[in-house]
Amino acid sequence: MKILAIDDQQLVLLPLKKRLTELGYEVFTETDSLKSKSIYDDVNPDLVIVDLNMPVISGIEIIRYIRTTKNHSTPIMVLSGNSDDNSIVETFDLGIEDYMKKPLSLNEVSARVKRLIGAANDGSQPQAILQNSIIEKRCVGVVIPCYNEEDRLLSKDFTDFVQEHSGYHLCFVNDGSKDNTLEVLQQLRKGREDYITVYDCPKNGGKAEAVRLGMLHMAAFTDLDYIGFLDADLSTDLSDFDDLVTTIETSDFKIVSGSRISRMGANIAKESARQIISLSINFIIRKILKMNFKDTQCGAKIMDKEIIELAFKDKFITKWLFDVEIFMRMKIYFGATKAKQLICEQPLKRWVHADGSKLSMKDSAKIVFQLADIARHYNQKEVKKKE
Repeated sequence: MKILAIDDQQLVLLPLKKRLTELGYEVFTETDSLKSKSIYDDVNPDLVIVDLNMPVISGIEIIRYIRTTKNHSTPIMVLSGNSDDNSIVETFDLGIEDYMKKPLSLNEVSARVKRLIGAANDGSQPQAILQNSIIEKRCVGVVIPCYNEEDRLLSKDFTDFVQEHSGYHLCFVNDGSKDNTLEVLQQLRKGREDYITVYDCPKNGGKAEAVRLGMLHMAAFTDLDYIGFLDADLSTDLSDFDDLVTTIETSDFKIVSGSRISRMGANIAKESARQIISLSINFIIRKILKMNFKDTQCGAKIMDKEIIELAFKDKFITKWLFDVEIFMRMKIYFGATKAKQLICEQPLKRWVHADGSKLSMKDSAKIVFQLADIARHYNQKEVKKKE
């Protein structure tokens, strides 16, 4: 039995094709909706699975082509993040058999496919129960800067996460590591090339430049809705990061930034000396930004793809305080009032300082001078813009 799946996001189609192929179906996929009509004619599928919100040609147009132009009764299943009642009603009026809203589980999709067209006829059913995975409503890129992470990289945590959350693409940036980090990352990527990218910087440029290059690299991926960054030591864990993504996709925020402020029910562990230094630095940052953010330096942030160029096109003037520079760039571009409305600070459920942090106490002492450089640099830019 042949299935044609049409969706403009490759990260949606990959796990769908894998699962349905494992169940014995012959699966064809297409991300270019413009080509989907001719592919439908060539394949003559037993089932069409289609998204609604696609550029150039919408899913409704494809359904109309099958039902009206071709006058075919081929079963059609809509698999979409569109929850608009009018669109749903229109698709059923056109004669679809099923409508599923993202996010949803592959197990449920498989069960509904079997209900519509029956089990695959080649008898190639898997012997074991397949692990369930989620087809997300949105697709997310995550940049993870790595410098000498050979011994600290929690590879299994990352691989388990991308296996269970199909809408994620991880980009590990090797920042000129002197140990075997690059080899570890390449091994991590092996067999997961569709979900994991390794971006190699032969020369160490610092965290700011590693994140900047990684973010710009991921911005070229057309199927991503949001792009963020996360520390390699997972001091902020992946489930907390996914909560940040949920916030940005259900709001008008352009940046959602994790915050390590202590609150009831949260596991936030810091060394006491670091906590004192952090509080002092955050006070200075608030004065510079003139925005009441409690923790700009948390290494977990997610952003709307449309602001990536604004935030990362130009090199940062510091190696560690680029988060402050991102907020300053937002403030200059949008104005202070609008920038405050577009940036959300969300408390984390868990944050633990990991041993082996690259930021030493000596580095901390330099931060005050770097903040002065940031204030001077961006205040000059703000004055020029007003002129």
